Amino acid sequence: MEHILVTGGAGFIGSNFVRHLLQRLERVRVVNFDSLTYAGNLENLADVQGDPRYAFVRGDICDADAVKNVLRTREIDTIVHLAAESHVDRSILGAGAFVHTNVLGTHTLLEAAREAGITRFLHVSTDEVYGSLGPTGKFTETTPLHPNSPYAASKAASDLLALSWEHTYGLPVVVTRCSNNYGPYQFPEKLIPLMVCNALRDLPLPVYGDGKNVRDWLHVSDHCQALLTVLQKGSVGEVYNIGGNNEHANIDMVRHILAILGKPDSLISFVKDRPGHDRRYAIDSSKLTEQLGWAPTVGFDDGLANTVAWYAEHQAWWTRVMTGEYLEYYQRNYEHA
Repeated sequence: MEHILVTGGAGFIGSNFVRHLLQRLERVRVVNFDSLTYAGNLENLADVQGDPRYAFVRGDICDADAVKNVLRTREIDTIVHLAAESHVDRSILGAGAFVHTNVLGTHTLLEAAREAGITRFLHVSTDEVYGSLGPTGKFTETTPLHPNSPYAASKAASDLLALSWEHTYGLPVVVTRCSNNYGPYQFPEKLIPLMVCNALRDLPLPVYGDGKNVRDWLHVSDHCQALLTVLQKGSVGEVYNIGGNNEHANIDMVRHILAILGKPDSLISFVKDRPGHDRRYAIDSSKLTEQLGWAPTVGFDDGLANTVAWYAEHQAWWTRVMTGEYLEYYQRNYEHA
Protein backbone atom coordinates (compact mmCIF):
# COMPACT_ATOMS: atom_id res chain seq x y z
CA MET A 1 0.00 0.00 0.00
CA GLU A 2 2.50 2.56 -1.22
CA HIS A 3 0.86 4.01 -4.34
CA ILE A 4 -2.78 4.91 -3.63
CA LEU A 5 -5.29 6.21 -6.15
CA VAL A 6 -8.12 8.20 -4.57
CA THR A 7 -11.01 8.70 -6.97
CA GLY A 8 -13.00 11.86 -6.30
CA GLY A 9 -10.11 13.25 -4.29
CA ALA A 10 -11.07 16.87 -4.98
CA GLY A 11 -14.49 16.49 -3.34
CA PHE A 12 -15.49 16.92 0.29
CA ILE A 13 -14.63 13.52 1.79
CA GLY A 14 -11.99 12.85 -0.87
CA SER A 15 -9.94 15.95 -0.18
CA ASN A 16 -10.10 15.38 3.56
CA PHE A 17 -9.01 11.78 3.03
CA VAL A 18 -6.10 12.71 0.75
CA ARG A 19 -4.88 15.09 3.43
CA HIS A 20 -5.39 12.42 6.10
CA LEU A 21 -3.29 9.90 4.17
CA LEU A 22 -0.43 12.36 3.75
CA GLN A 23 -0.53 13.24 7.43
CA ARG A 24 -0.69 9.67 8.72
CA LEU A 25 1.48 7.73 6.26
CA GLU A 26 5.05 8.86 5.71
CA ARG A 27 5.92 6.44 2.92
CA VAL A 28 2.99 6.87 0.57
CA ARG A 29 2.29 8.38 -2.82
CA VAL A 30 -1.27 9.60 -3.33
CA VAL A 31 -2.77 10.25 -6.75
CA ASN A 32 -5.97 12.26 -6.78
CA PHE A 33 -8.06 11.19 -9.79
CA ASP A 34 -11.00 13.55 -10.26
CA SER A 35 -13.02 14.88 -13.20
CA LEU A 36 -13.66 18.18 -11.38
CA THR A 37 -17.42 18.31 -11.71
CA TYR A 38 -19.29 21.05 -9.82
CA ALA A 39 -18.46 19.55 -6.40
CA GLY A 40 -14.77 18.91 -7.14
CA ASN A 41 -12.49 21.76 -6.19
CA LEU A 42 -8.67 21.64 -6.21
CA GLU A 43 -8.71 24.63 -3.87
CA ASN A 44 -9.67 22.09 -1.20
CA LEU A 45 -6.11 20.72 -1.40
CA ALA A 46 -4.14 23.93 -1.90
CA ASP A 47 -2.13 23.19 1.25
CA VAL A 48 -0.70 19.91 -0.14
CA GLN A 49 0.04 21.00 -3.71
CA GLY A 50 3.75 21.23 -2.99
CA ASP A 51 4.02 17.83 -1.31
CA PRO A 52 6.12 15.53 -3.57
CA ARG A 53 4.06 12.56 -2.37
CA TYR A 54 0.89 14.05 -3.89
CA ALA A 55 -0.20 14.32 -7.53
CA PHE A 56 -3.41 15.29 -9.28
CA VAL A 57 -4.61 13.66 -12.50
CA ARG A 58 -7.77 14.95 -14.09
CA GLY A 59 -9.88 12.09 -15.39
CA ASP A 60 -13.29 10.45 -15.45
CA ILE A 61 -13.85 7.03 -13.88
CA CYS A 62 -16.14 6.23 -16.83
CA ASP A 63 -13.20 6.64 -19.23
CA ALA A 64 -11.61 3.19 -19.35
CA ASP A 65 -8.49 4.34 -21.19
CA ALA A 66 -7.87 7.17 -18.72
CA VAL A 67 -8.33 4.85 -15.74
CA LYS A 68 -6.02 2.16 -17.16
CA ASN A 69 -3.42 4.77 -18.02
CA VAL A 70 -3.27 6.29 -14.54
CA LEU A 71 -3.08 2.86 -12.90
CA ARG A 72 -0.21 1.87 -15.17
CA THR A 73 1.83 5.08 -15.29
CA ARG A 74 1.50 5.81 -11.57
CA GLU A 75 2.15 2.18 -10.57
CA ILE A 76 -0.98 2.13 -8.42
CA ASP A 77 -1.36 -0.79 -6.02
CA THR A 78 -4.36 0.46 -3.97
CA ILE A 79 -7.61 2.17 -4.94
CA VAL A 80 -9.92 4.10 -2.62
CA HIS A 81 -13.08 4.70 -4.62
CA LEU A 82 -14.88 7.85 -3.47
CA ALA A 83 -15.89 9.36 -6.80
CA ALA A 84 -19.67 9.56 -7.05
CA GLU A 85 -22.65 11.72 -7.76
CA SER A 86 -23.78 12.03 -4.16
CA HIS A 87 -26.69 14.41 -3.63
CA VAL A 88 -30.15 12.86 -3.19
CA ASP A 89 -31.99 16.00 -4.28
CA ARG A 90 -30.09 16.18 -7.55
CA SER A 91 -30.79 12.49 -8.22
CA ILE A 92 -34.50 13.18 -7.94
CA LEU A 93 -34.24 16.02 -10.45
CA GLY A 94 -32.22 13.87 -12.87
CA ALA A 95 -31.11 10.28 -12.22
CA GLY A 96 -29.14 9.65 -15.41
CA ALA A 97 -25.85 11.10 -14.19
CA PHE A 98 -26.06 8.97 -11.03
CA VAL A 99 -26.51 5.73 -12.94
CA HIS A 100 -23.72 6.70 -15.35
CA THR A 101 -21.12 7.69 -12.76
CA ASN A 102 -21.99 5.52 -9.78
CA VAL A 103 -22.81 2.29 -11.62
CA LEU A 104 -21.02 2.38 -14.97
CA GLY A 105 -18.07 4.32 -13.54
CA THR A 106 -17.63 1.78 -10.76
CA HIS A 107 -17.78 -1.06 -13.30
CA THR A 108 -15.09 0.62 -15.39
CA LEU A 109 -12.88 1.06 -12.34
CA LEU A 110 -13.37 -2.53 -11.16
CA GLU A 111 -12.44 -3.95 -14.55
CA ALA A 112 -9.32 -1.77 -14.78
CA ALA A 113 -8.34 -2.73 -11.23
CA ARG A 114 -8.70 -6.43 -12.01
CA GLU A 115 -6.58 -6.09 -15.14
CA ALA A 116 -3.91 -4.12 -13.27
CA GLY A 117 -3.65 -6.57 -10.38
CA ILE A 118 -4.64 -4.06 -7.69
CA THR A 119 -3.91 -5.44 -4.23
CA ARG A 120 -6.59 -3.47 -2.33
CA PHE A 121 -9.85 -1.87 -3.52
CA LEU A 122 -11.80 0.11 -0.92
CA HIS A 123 -15.28 0.95 -2.15
CA VAL A 124 -16.82 3.80 -0.13
CA SER A 125 -20.62 3.77 0.11
CA THR A 126 -23.47 5.13 2.22
CA ASP A 127 -26.03 4.09 4.82
CA GLU A 128 -28.73 5.25 2.41
CA VAL A 129 -28.55 1.89 0.62
CA TYR A 130 -30.40 0.38 3.60
CA GLY A 131 -33.49 2.56 3.19
CA SER A 132 -35.41 4.01 6.12
CA LEU A 133 -35.70 2.98 9.76
CA GLY A 134 -38.62 3.22 12.14
CA PRO A 135 -38.30 5.02 15.49
CA THR A 136 -35.97 2.34 16.90
CA GLY A 137 -33.15 0.10 15.76
CA LYS A 138 -29.98 0.63 13.73
CA PHE A 139 -28.58 -0.52 10.40
CA THR A 140 -26.12 -3.40 10.62
CA GLU A 141 -24.05 -4.88 7.82
CA THR A 142 -26.65 -7.64 7.44
CA THR A 143 -29.61 -5.27 7.07
CA PRO A 144 -31.25 -5.98 3.68
CA LEU A 145 -30.64 -3.31 1.07
CA HIS A 146 -33.72 -1.22 0.35
CA PRO A 147 -32.65 1.99 -1.44
CA ASN A 148 -35.43 4.56 -1.78
CA SER A 149 -33.90 7.27 -3.99
CA PRO A 150 -32.17 7.13 -7.36
CA TYR A 151 -28.94 8.09 -5.61
CA ALA A 152 -29.26 5.31 -3.03
CA ALA A 153 -30.19 2.79 -5.72
CA SER A 154 -27.13 3.70 -7.78
CA LYS A 155 -24.88 3.29 -4.73
CA ALA A 156 -26.46 -0.05 -3.80
CA ALA A 157 -25.84 -1.25 -7.35
CA SER A 158 -22.21 -0.18 -7.17
CA ASP A 159 -21.79 -1.94 -3.80
CA LEU A 160 -23.10 -5.18 -5.26
CA LEU A 161 -20.88 -4.86 -8.31
CA ALA A 162 -17.81 -4.34 -6.14
CA LEU A 163 -18.61 -7.31 -3.89
CA SER A 164 -19.34 -9.52 -6.90
CA TRP A 165 -15.93 -8.68 -8.38
CA GLU A 166 -14.39 -10.00 -5.16
CA HIS A 167 -16.49 -13.16 -5.16
CA THR A 168 -16.23 -13.91 -8.89
CA TYR A 169 -12.80 -12.61 -9.87
CA GLY A 170 -10.95 -12.49 -6.56
CA LEU A 171 -10.43 -8.71 -6.63
CA PRO A 172 -9.54 -7.74 -3.03
CA VAL A 173 -12.55 -5.52 -2.36
CA VAL A 174 -13.68 -4.09 0.97
CA VAL A 175 -16.85 -1.97 1.28
CA THR A 176 -17.68 0.74 3.83
CA ARG A 177 -21.05 2.40 4.43
CA CYS A 178 -21.03 5.65 6.37
CA SER A 179 -23.64 7.90 7.94
CA ASN A 180 -24.00 11.62 7.13
CA ASN A 181 -20.65 13.39 7.10
CA TYR A 182 -20.02 16.98 8.14
CA GLY A 183 -16.92 19.17 8.41
CA PRO A 184 -14.80 21.57 6.32
CA TYR A 185 -14.89 21.74 2.51
CA GLN A 186 -18.39 20.25 2.14
CA PHE A 187 -20.20 21.63 -0.90
CA PRO A 188 -23.00 23.96 0.29
CA GLU A 189 -25.86 21.94 -1.17
CA LYS A 190 -25.79 19.58 1.82
CA LEU A 191 -27.74 20.35 4.99
CA ILE A 192 -25.15 21.75 7.40
CA PRO A 193 -23.13 23.98 5.04
CA LEU A 194 -26.31 25.16 3.30
CA MET A 195 -27.86 26.22 6.59
CA VAL A 196 -24.67 27.87 7.81
CA CYS A 197 -24.08 29.79 4.58
CA ASN A 198 -27.70 30.96 4.38
CA ALA A 199 -27.76 31.97 8.04
CA LEU A 200 -24.55 33.96 7.66
CA ARG A 201 -26.29 35.97 4.91
CA ASP A 202 -29.63 36.19 6.79
CA LEU A 203 -31.35 34.21 4.03
CA PRO A 204 -34.21 31.72 4.61
CA LEU A 205 -33.15 28.25 5.76
CA PRO A 206 -35.22 25.72 3.72
CA VAL A 207 -36.24 22.72 5.85
CA TYR A 208 -38.07 19.83 4.22
CA GLY A 209 -41.47 18.77 5.57
CA ASP A 210 -41.76 18.92 9.36
CA GLY A 211 -37.99 18.78 9.83
CA LYS A 212 -38.18 15.65 11.96
CA ASN A 213 -36.21 13.39 9.64
CA VAL A 214 -33.37 11.94 11.71
CA ARG A 215 -29.79 11.42 10.60
CA ASP A 216 -26.67 10.05 12.32
CA TRP A 217 -23.83 12.58 12.00
CA LEU A 218 -20.17 11.64 11.54
CA HIS A 219 -17.33 14.16 11.47
CA VAL A 220 -15.33 13.77 8.29
CA SER A 221 -12.05 13.37 10.21
CA ASP A 222 -13.49 10.36 12.05
CA HIS A 223 -14.67 8.97 8.72
CA CYS A 224 -11.19 9.39 7.24
CA GLN A 225 -9.60 7.52 10.12
CA ALA A 226 -12.18 4.74 9.74
CA LEU A 227 -11.36 4.45 6.03
CA LEU A 228 -7.64 4.20 6.77
CA THR A 229 -8.34 1.59 9.45
CA VAL A 230 -10.38 -0.53 7.04
CA LEU A 231 -7.77 -0.03 4.32
CA GLN A 232 -5.05 -1.36 6.63
CA LYS A 233 -6.92 -3.99 8.64
CA GLY A 234 -10.26 -4.81 6.98
CA SER A 235 -10.98 -8.30 5.68
CA VAL A 236 -11.45 -8.77 1.95
CA GLY A 237 -15.08 -9.25 0.94
CA GLU A 238 -16.43 -7.66 4.10
CA VAL A 239 -18.71 -4.65 4.62
CA TYR A 240 -18.07 -2.23 7.51
CA ASN A 241 -20.57 0.35 8.74
CA ILE A 242 -19.20 3.71 9.93
CA GLY A 243 -21.37 5.88 12.18
CA GLY A 244 -20.93 8.75 14.57
CA ASN A 245 -23.50 7.78 17.23
CA ASN A 246 -25.02 11.25 16.86
CA GLU A 247 -28.69 11.06 15.91
CA HIS A 248 -30.38 14.43 15.42
CA ALA A 249 -33.59 15.55 13.74
CA ASN A 250 -32.94 18.00 10.92
CA ILE A 251 -34.92 20.77 12.62
CA ASP A 252 -32.88 20.38 15.82
CA MET A 253 -29.68 20.56 13.77
CA VAL A 254 -30.86 23.76 12.08
CA ARG A 255 -31.81 25.37 15.39
CA HIS A 256 -28.44 24.38 16.85
CA ILE A 257 -26.66 26.10 13.96
CA LEU A 258 -28.75 29.24 14.40
CA ALA A 259 -27.94 29.28 18.12
CA ILE A 260 -24.20 28.99 17.44
CA LEU A 261 -24.40 31.93 15.02
CA GLY A 262 -26.71 33.98 17.23
CA LYS A 263 -29.36 34.06 14.49
CA PRO A 264 -33.16 33.92 15.03
CA ASP A 265 -35.30 30.83 14.43
CA SER A 266 -37.48 33.05 12.23
CA LEU A 267 -35.00 32.36 9.40
CA ILE A 268 -36.33 28.80 9.20
CA SER A 269 -38.57 28.28 6.16
CA PHE A 270 -40.42 24.95 5.97
CA VAL A 271 -40.75 23.73 2.37
CA LYS A 272 -42.59 20.88 0.67
CA ASP A 273 -40.95 17.55 1.53
CA ARG A 274 -38.87 15.90 -1.16
CA PRO A 275 -40.27 12.73 -2.78
CA GLY A 276 -39.46 9.50 -0.94
CA HIS A 277 -37.67 11.27 1.92
CA ASP A 278 -36.34 8.57 4.29
CA ARG A 279 -37.47 9.22 7.85
CA ARG A 280 -34.58 7.97 9.95
CA TYR A 281 -31.05 6.57 9.59
CA ALA A 282 -28.92 5.14 12.40
CA ILE A 283 -25.71 3.16 12.05
CA ASP A 284 -24.40 0.30 14.17
CA SER A 285 -20.59 0.48 13.92
CA SER A 286 -19.89 -2.27 16.44
CA LYS A 287 -18.33 -4.59 13.85
CA LEU A 288 -15.73 -1.96 12.94
CA THR A 289 -15.13 -1.08 16.57
CA GLU A 290 -14.87 -4.63 17.91
CA GLN A 291 -12.93 -6.18 15.02
CA LEU A 292 -10.66 -3.32 13.92
CA GLY A 293 -10.53 -1.03 16.96
CA TRP A 294 -11.94 2.15 15.42
CA ALA A 295 -14.22 4.55 17.30
CA PRO A 296 -15.28 8.16 16.61
CA THR A 297 -13.35 10.76 18.62
CA VAL A 298 -14.93 14.09 17.65
CA GLY A 299 -17.70 15.14 20.02
CA PHE A 300 -20.75 16.45 18.19
CA ASP A 301 -20.99 19.82 19.93
CA ASP A 302 -17.31 20.60 19.32
CA GLY A 303 -17.42 19.20 15.79
CA LEU A 304 -20.43 21.27 14.80
CA ALA A 305 -19.11 24.46 16.42
CA ASN A 306 -15.77 24.04 14.64
CA THR A 307 -17.53 23.36 11.33
CA VAL A 308 -19.72 26.45 11.64
CA ALA A 309 -16.62 28.50 12.50
CA TRP A 310 -14.80 27.12 9.44
CA TYR A 311 -17.55 28.30 7.09
CA ALA A 312 -17.73 31.66 8.83
CA GLU A 313 -13.97 32.06 8.34
CA HIS A 314 -13.94 30.82 4.73
CA GLN A 315 -16.72 32.82 3.13
CA ALA A 316 -14.58 33.49 0.06
CA TRP A 317 -14.36 29.72 -0.56
CA TRP A 318 -18.10 29.04 -0.53
CA THR A 319 -19.00 32.31 -2.23
CA ARG A 320 -16.94 31.22 -5.23
CA VAL A 321 -18.74 27.89 -5.57
CA MET A 322 -22.31 29.14 -4.94
CA THR A 323 -22.69 30.69 -8.38
CA GLY A 324 -23.93 29.80 -11.86
CA GLU A 325 -25.06 26.17 -12.05
CA TYR A 326 -25.46 25.98 -8.27
CA LEU A 327 -27.89 28.89 -8.22
CA GLU A 328 -29.93 27.32 -11.02
CA TYR A 329 -30.11 24.04 -9.09
CA TYR A 330 -31.04 25.83 -5.86
CA GLN A 331 -33.89 27.70 -7.51
CA ARG A 332 -35.26 24.53 -9.12
CA ASN A 333 -35.00 22.43 -5.96
CA TYR A 334 -36.52 24.93 -3.55
CA GLU A 335 -38.94 26.69 -5.88
CA HIS A 336 -41.80 25.17 -3.87
CA ALA A 337 -40.65 26.99 -0.72
